[in-house]
Amino acid sequence: MDALSDNSLMLKVKAGNLDLMGLLFERYHKPLFGFLYHTTGQVAHSEDLVQTVFYRMLKYRHTFSGEGEFRTWMYHLARNVVIDAHRKNSKTSYQSDMASVMENMGVSPDAEAKIEREQQKEMLQRALQLLSIEHREVLVLSRFQELSYKEIAEILKTSEGNIKIKVHRAMKELKEIFLKISE
Repeated sequence: MDALSDNSLMLKVKAGNLDLMGLLFERYHKPLFGFLYHTTGQVAHSEDLVQTVFYRMLKYRHTFSGEGEFRTWMYHLARNVVIDAHRKNSKTSYQSDMASVMENMGVSPDAEAKIEREQQKEMLQRALQLLSIEHREVLVLSRFQELSYKEIAEILKTSEGNIKIKVHRAMKELKEIFLKISE
Protein backbone atom coordinates (compact mmCIF):
# COMPACT_ATOMS: atom_id res chain seq x y z
CA MET A 1 0.00 0.00 0.00
CA ASP A 2 2.98 2.33 0.45
CA ALA A 3 3.20 2.60 -3.34
CA LEU A 4 -0.15 4.40 -3.45
CA SER A 5 0.06 8.07 -4.27
CA ASP A 6 -1.17 10.62 -1.76
CA ASN A 7 -4.10 11.43 -4.03
CA SER A 8 -5.05 7.74 -4.31
CA LEU A 9 -4.90 7.32 -0.55
CA MET A 10 -7.03 10.38 0.10
CA LEU A 11 -9.59 9.27 -2.50
CA LYS A 12 -9.83 5.92 -0.70
CA VAL A 13 -10.24 7.73 2.62
CA LYS A 14 -12.95 9.84 0.99
CA ALA A 15 -14.67 6.64 -0.12
CA GLY A 16 -14.76 5.41 3.48
CA ASN A 17 -11.50 3.54 4.04
CA LEU A 18 -10.57 5.70 7.05
CA ASP A 19 -7.73 3.39 8.14
CA LEU A 20 -5.63 4.70 5.26
CA MET A 21 -5.52 8.12 6.93
CA GLY A 22 -2.78 6.60 9.12
CA LEU A 23 -0.49 6.31 6.09
CA LEU A 24 -1.06 9.95 5.23
CA PHE A 25 -0.39 10.89 8.84
CA GLU A 26 2.90 8.97 8.76
CA ARG A 27 3.93 10.74 5.56
CA TYR A 28 2.93 14.25 6.51
CA HIS A 29 2.77 14.84 10.26
CA LYS A 30 6.41 15.99 10.44
CA PRO A 31 6.35 18.39 7.46
CA LEU A 32 2.99 19.70 8.65
CA PHE A 33 4.38 20.23 12.14
CA GLY A 34 7.31 22.13 10.60
CA PHE A 35 4.95 24.43 8.71
CA LEU A 36 2.81 25.04 11.79
CA TYR A 37 5.79 25.53 14.10
CA HIS A 38 7.43 28.05 11.80
CA THR A 39 4.09 29.82 11.49
CA THR A 40 3.19 29.95 15.20
CA GLY A 41 6.57 29.60 16.92
CA GLN A 42 5.15 27.28 19.59
CA VAL A 43 5.89 23.58 19.84
CA ALA A 44 2.89 22.44 21.90
CA HIS A 45 0.46 24.64 19.98
CA SER A 46 1.81 23.32 16.67
CA GLU A 47 1.38 19.72 17.82
CA ASP A 48 -2.25 20.48 18.66
CA LEU A 49 -2.76 22.15 15.30
CA VAL A 50 -1.37 19.08 13.47
CA GLN A 51 -4.08 17.01 15.13
CA THR A 52 -6.68 19.60 14.17
CA VAL A 53 -5.54 19.53 10.53
CA PHE A 54 -5.85 15.73 10.35
CA TYR A 55 -9.24 15.90 12.06
CA ARG A 56 -10.39 18.42 9.44
CA MET A 57 -9.02 16.21 6.67
CA LEU A 58 -11.37 13.51 7.87
CA LYS A 59 -14.25 15.88 8.47
CA TYR A 60 -13.92 17.59 5.08
CA ARG A 61 -12.71 14.59 3.07
CA HIS A 62 -15.73 15.05 0.80
CA THR A 63 -14.14 18.29 -0.48
CA PHE A 64 -11.05 16.51 -1.84
CA SER A 65 -11.59 16.06 -5.56
CA GLY A 66 -8.30 14.41 -6.47
CA GLU A 67 -7.77 16.83 -9.35
CA GLY A 68 -5.08 18.86 -7.59
CA GLU A 69 -2.22 17.70 -5.40
CA PHE A 70 -3.08 16.26 -1.99
CA ARG A 71 -0.27 18.32 -0.46
CA THR A 72 -1.80 21.54 -1.76
CA TRP A 73 -5.20 20.63 -0.30
CA MET A 74 -3.59 19.67 3.02
CA TYR A 75 -1.63 22.93 3.34
CA HIS A 76 -4.74 24.89 2.43
CA LEU A 77 -6.54 23.19 5.33
CA ALA A 78 -3.53 23.83 7.60
CA ARG A 79 -3.53 27.48 6.66
CA ASN A 80 -7.20 27.74 7.57
CA VAL A 81 -6.54 26.00 10.90
CA VAL A 82 -3.84 28.57 11.74
CA ILE A 83 -6.13 31.45 10.79
CA ASP A 84 -8.98 30.02 12.87
CA ALA A 85 -6.69 29.43 15.87
CA HIS A 86 -5.34 32.95 15.57
CA ARG A 87 -8.85 34.40 15.49
CA LYS A 88 -9.90 32.26 18.44
CA ASN A 89 -6.85 33.21 20.47
CA SER A 90 -6.34 36.73 19.17
CA LYS A 91 -5.11 37.82 22.60
CA THR A 92 -2.45 35.10 22.60
CA SER A 93 0.87 36.17 21.20
CA TYR A 94 2.84 33.51 19.43
CA GLN A 95 6.22 33.46 21.10
CA SER A 96 9.06 31.16 20.28
CA ASP A 97 9.97 28.55 22.87
CA MET A 98 13.54 28.40 21.63
CA ALA A 99 14.69 29.32 25.14
CA SER A 100 13.39 26.01 26.47
CA VAL A 101 15.17 24.20 23.64
CA MET A 102 18.43 25.87 24.63
CA GLU A 103 17.87 25.00 28.31
CA ASN A 104 17.55 21.33 27.35
CA MET A 105 20.79 21.34 25.34
CA GLY A 106 23.58 19.25 26.77
CA VAL A 107 27.10 20.54 27.12
CA SER A 108 29.34 19.41 24.26
CA PRO A 109 32.94 20.09 23.23
CA ASP A 110 31.84 22.73 20.76
CA ALA A 111 29.28 24.27 23.12
CA GLU A 112 30.22 27.86 22.28
CA ALA A 113 29.70 27.36 18.53
CA LYS A 114 26.51 25.43 19.22
CA ILE A 115 25.16 28.20 21.45
CA GLU A 116 26.01 30.78 18.80
CA ARG A 117 24.14 28.76 16.16
CA GLU A 118 21.20 28.43 18.52
CA GLN A 119 21.23 32.19 19.13
CA GLN A 120 21.22 32.78 15.38
CA LYS A 121 18.27 30.37 15.04
CA GLU A 122 16.46 32.15 17.86
CA MET A 123 17.01 35.54 16.22
CA LEU A 124 15.77 34.15 12.91
CA GLN A 125 12.69 32.72 14.64
CA ARG A 126 12.06 36.09 16.32
CA ALA A 127 12.47 37.86 12.99
CA LEU A 128 10.02 35.41 11.40
CA GLN A 129 7.50 36.15 14.16
CA LEU A 130 7.83 39.88 13.48
CA LEU A 131 6.89 39.42 9.84
CA SER A 132 3.28 39.87 8.82
CA ILE A 133 1.38 36.57 8.81
CA GLU A 134 1.16 36.80 5.01
CA HIS A 135 4.93 37.13 4.57
CA ARG A 136 5.69 34.49 7.21
CA GLU A 137 3.30 32.08 5.52
CA VAL A 138 4.89 32.33 2.06
CA LEU A 139 8.40 32.00 3.48
CA VAL A 140 7.53 28.94 5.54
CA LEU A 141 5.80 27.29 2.59
CA SER A 142 8.59 28.09 0.13
CA ARG A 143 11.75 27.82 2.24
CA PHE A 144 10.91 25.39 5.04
CA GLN A 145 8.29 23.20 3.38
CA GLU A 146 9.98 23.50 -0.03
CA LEU A 147 6.73 23.88 -1.95
CA SER A 148 6.96 25.24 -5.46
CA TYR A 149 5.64 28.70 -6.25
CA LYS A 150 2.93 27.01 -8.31
CA GLU A 151 1.79 24.92 -5.31
CA ILE A 152 1.82 27.96 -3.03
CA ALA A 153 -0.20 29.91 -5.60
CA GLU A 154 -2.81 27.14 -5.59
CA ILE A 155 -2.95 27.11 -1.79
CA LEU A 156 -3.31 30.89 -1.56
CA LYS A 157 -5.52 31.09 -4.65
CA THR A 158 -3.38 33.61 -6.47
CA SER A 159 -0.94 33.69 -9.38
CA GLU A 160 2.53 32.21 -9.41
CA GLY A 161 3.97 35.62 -10.30
CA ASN A 162 2.29 37.15 -7.26
CA ILE A 163 3.86 34.47 -5.05
CA LYS A 164 7.32 35.21 -6.47
CA ILE A 165 6.87 38.89 -5.61
CA LYS A 166 5.56 38.07 -2.11
CA VAL A 167 8.50 35.74 -1.38
CA HIS A 168 10.99 38.34 -2.62
CA ARG A 169 9.42 41.07 -0.47
CA ALA A 170 9.17 38.74 2.53
CA MET A 171 12.86 37.80 2.24
CA LYS A 172 13.82 41.47 2.00
CA GLU A 173 11.71 42.33 5.06
CA LEU A 174 13.07 39.32 7.00
CA LYS A 175 16.64 40.40 6.26
CA GLU A 176 15.92 43.94 7.48
CA ILE A 177 14.29 42.70 10.69
CA PHE A 178 17.07 40.18 11.32
CA LEU A 179 19.75 42.86 10.91
CA LYS A 180 17.89 45.20 13.30
CA ILE A 181 17.50 42.63 16.06
CA SER A 182 21.08 41.38 15.71
CA GLU A 183 22.57 44.84 16.31
